[in-house]
Amino acid sequence: MPDAGFLRRAVRDPALLRIAERVLDGDRLSFADGLTLSRSGDLTGVGRLANFVRERMHGDRTYYVRNRHINYTNVCNKHCKFCYFARSPRDGGPKPYTLSPDDVREALARCDDPDVAEIHIVGGIDPRLPYSYYLELIRAVRSARPRACIKAFTVVELVQIQNCSGRSMEHVLRELKEAGLSAVPGGGAEVLSDRVHAELHPLKLRPAEWLKTSRLVAAAGIPQYATMLYGHVETDEERVAHLIRLRELQDDTGHFLAFTPLSFHPEGTYLASLPRPTGCDDLRMVALSRLMLDNVPHVKTFWVMSSPAVSQIALHYGADDLDGTVQEYRITYEDGRLGDPRQHLASSEMVRLIEDAGREPVERDGLYRAPAA
Repeated sequence: MPDAGFLRRAVRDPALLRIAERVLDGDRLSFADGLTLSRSGDLTGVGRLANFVRERMHGDRTYYVRNRHINYTNVCNKHCKFCYFARSPRDGGPKPYTLSPDDVREALARCDDPDVAEIHIVGGIDPRLPYSYYLELIRAVRSARPRACIKAFTVVELVQIQNCSGRSMEHVLRELKEAGLSAVPGGGAEVLSDRVHAELHPLKLRPAEWLKTSRLVAAAGIPQYATMLYGHVETDEERVAHLIRLRELQDDTGHFLAFTPLSFHPEGTYLASLPRPTGCDDLRMVALSRLMLDNVPHVKTFWVMSSPAVSQIALHYGADDLDGTVQEYRITYEDGRLGDPRQHLASSEMVRLIEDAGREPVERDGLYRAPAA
């Protein structure tokens, strides 16, 4: 890990020197510090500060998981402007679909990696699906992959599941856990800003509702991941405020395992006229996340959205997790838009990417434990 003298010399922007001292002392960064990091022209200096924190927390260790994504339906009634994945029966393009529990069981049986340690399950919001569907879906996954961590249903999905159950959220979370739910993925919060919510996804949960439900997830003893979708209409202030709101919740609950900044892909969406974030934007967001989220153990770089090459660099900009092998990801890469939705890296390729970046690969499961033997 770089020493204090190196870190002070590594920043060229004088505005970063005060932040460097706070980083060296382990002090919590403020909203104003976050804005400085967001706007500094010294991206390399910002990255070196984040790398210092990353190495203080994890050394060279870099985590990855053998995982499989399941997107159980693309039917959704939320009509978010940034989304291409969700469909209604009247939409053109990819046809609406909903996988049955048997479909999911068969898909997992066809999975070519017997050591998959995490099944990541998310989908659209279809109010026609009954409560029993979600329990049966989890049970099907548990029967097909008894040793895997099941990371399923964003907070937005959980609220829909509660609505169709007629029961309390506490009851629903307890039954999902009994069925086999291990963790809750990030997603659905997008940017915790009422302004962004009103402009881009007014039918989804408001930020306060998302945070309230996450507290219930924590109270149920279920670990959760957190994300932010960036690079559309949000401001620097809203990005930093999002991170601070998550940090404040984590102070109270301690249940967030990792944070993933997600790079927005405008192609095919209602926001197609917007430029997509650059590699420099992706690196800055990883670094900002690591520096602001001092109480979240891990920061991931999602290679599907940022590219494997940028994600390798991100391992020196604050990220300590390269995510997973994925196998199939339909949220951003859907048929007919950006090519084949099968997005896959073999575990050996994950190891190579990490080692070529000068880091130490550590295989994990969805709860950051060693995979079950």
